[in-house]
Amino acid sequence: MTIISKDISKAVALLIAEDIVAIPTETVYGLAGNIYSEKAIKAIFETKKRPFFNPLIVHIPSVDSLSTIVDYIPKKAQLLADAFWPGPITLVLKKLQNIPDLITAGKDTVAVRVPNHPVTLELLNQLKFPLAAPSANPFSSISPTTAEHVETYFKDNIKMVLDGGACKSGIESTIIGFENDEPIIYRLGSTSIEAIEAVVGTIQIKNKKEVTPDAPGMLERHYAPKTITVLTDNVLDSIKKYSDKRIGLLVFNSEFESEAISSQIILSKNGSLEEAASKLYDALHQLDHQDLDVIIAEEFPDYGLGKSINDRLKRATKR
Repeated sequence: MTIISKDISKAVALLIAEDIVAIPTETVYGLAGNIYSEKAIKAIFETKKRPFFNPLIVHIPSVDSLSTIVDYIPKKAQLLADAFWPGPITLVLKKLQNIPDLITAGKDTVAVRVPNHPVTLELLNQLKFPLAAPSANPFSSISPTTAEHVETYFKDNIKMVLDGGACKSGIESTIIGFENDEPIIYRLGSTSIEAIEAVVGTIQIKNKKEVTPDAPGMLERHYAPKTITVLTDNVLDSIKKYSDKRIGLLVFNSEFESEAISSQIILSKNGSLEEAASKLYDALHQLDHQDLDVIIAEEFPDYGLGKSINDRLKRATKR
């Protein structure tokens, strides 16, 4: 039976004993284990039903810890780490030889970040090892942003969820790899392209790869509700198309009126992309539990975090 608890010492004891624990971050809850424990890492993959070809992100307590994980830090990687850590940016860098291949899907690179959550930073500082922590959900399902989401997914499969409240950013970290020392975005996320480019200049996006992905979150179908979900730039037309169905509506900042709508969630009435991102997954969880026939999601403005929200919704609507 899964226990939701704020007791960091209990989480420490379980992780030292090579168990896995769900932990809070500013982005989503992660399913965490000691990166040097084959038992723990295999348990993460098996509990999530995650394919072993999909690499995991390593979580460390500080920028200074980066040299214990990676072999080489390009200048622009250091600039990004200094600018955004702790925070929702993950860097994919050449790994040290002692980082297990199980973590990196056999690649010579490792994804690493410093999470910006006081509970998990305290946890990491009490451990003598870093934590691998992919999102605490079954593979390809909606990511969890509360302890209750995790418990619903894994009632009897994990011993503990370390409760850190609702995640503030609400979507995963932005992942950046390096080719010839130049940064490339592998996954859009909670740090906007605009913020990144202000630090390192123009950056390419290469965020889709079905075979041997370079980073998590690159697969075409991901973050998906069980309910059929469609993404539209014309909500009213989509409502007409599905008017004979039980419709759940997920919209940015404007309410729509139609007798065909069974449930409607507005992510940010004041038009804040940051607020919309923080509420996105929780709204999808709510709609997915309402016995709807279809979820209609409104396409977001294509800038700032709107790009990242659209990326998640596009992957959630792939069938």
